[in-house]
Amino acid sequence: MMKDYVKKWGLIGVVLLLNMVIIVGCGTQEQSTQGKESSQTEVVDKDNGETFPITITDDANQKVTIDEEPETIVSIQASNTEIAFALGLGDKIIGVSDYDNYPKEALEIQKVGAQDINAELVLSLLPDMALVTDYHYKTHPDVLQKFEEAGIDVIVVGGATSFEDAYSNIEMIGTATGSKTEAEEIITGMKERLKDIKDKATAANVDKKKVWVEVSPAPDIFTTGKNTFMHEMLEAIQATNAAEDQEGWVKMTEEEIVKLNPDVIITTYGYYVENPAAAVLNREGWAEVPAVKSGNVFDVDSDTVTRPGPRLIEGVETLAELIYPEIFKQ
Repeated sequence: MMKDYVKKWGLIGVVLLLNMVIIVGCGTQEQSTQGKESSQTEVVDKDNGETFPITITDDANQKVTIDEEPETIVSIQASNTEIAFALGLGDKIIGVSDYDNYPKEALEIQKVGAQDINAELVLSLLPDMALVTDYHYKTHPDVLQKFEEAGIDVIVVGGATSFEDAYSNIEMIGTATGSKTEAEEIITGMKERLKDIKDKATAANVDKKKVWVEVSPAPDIFTTGKNTFMHEMLEAIQATNAAEDQEGWVKMTEEEIVKLNPDVIITTYGYYVENPAAAVLNREGWAEVPAVKSGNVFDVDSDTVTRPGPRLIEGVETLAELIYPEIFKQ
């Protein structure tokens, strides 16, 4: 329930890019959140899940009994790696996905694949636990079975399209690794910061700005509609998603976009396109778009607005400062 990229932006390339974002966690096209509500601890001792054995139900609806606190972990998705580091487990991570890029320490850890797992390498590392995705569960069940037969605790962490989904992922990983207290602290901190933003935006009684979000450049422009982090973030700061009538990640034409007359344009692809704001500002036929006329075109770090982990709160804070600087920028 998206942690290299295309240089040419034909439709096929964009689709491949979006598939990558699914895996790296910035985005989330595996939008099924089945099992989220059941991913809590099933069997927990009197110490609130800090001691073992414990049994959890993961996002593949599998009950996994973990006999001992894991000492070594392989994480095959960037968002799960970020969560693990935030939980204080960085020294236990011995393998990460090919796309893991945060924190910087993750860049020095052995790469073990992405959509396609390097099963032999993982088995040679023989971690106590493997954090995998629902994509892996659906497409590589034989590989995961080999891991389990080797004595590796396999935890399936589903895709996420909302803050609540992200909280659930953090909680499950925290419980499975004996870091439940740390997980609760992270979640509480994120909730408090998000509430502060919502309260400030509500109190300011702002005139809602219409915001157009681009997750890929012209000529094949994709945006984020409902059931995405970006949509939830814009709602939190009392802004209107220009694509609020759309669902998930969708492609729209330049003619359709111009008619929306957004007040602000946010791009998320500056990590592989040089100066995306300038490209938008210079598009033919866009001169009368309010965001272009006012110069309100900004690029944000894609990982902070698409990757389901602790940095999501940084993403919404950044959007708040860019869209309503008079309220949020200090």
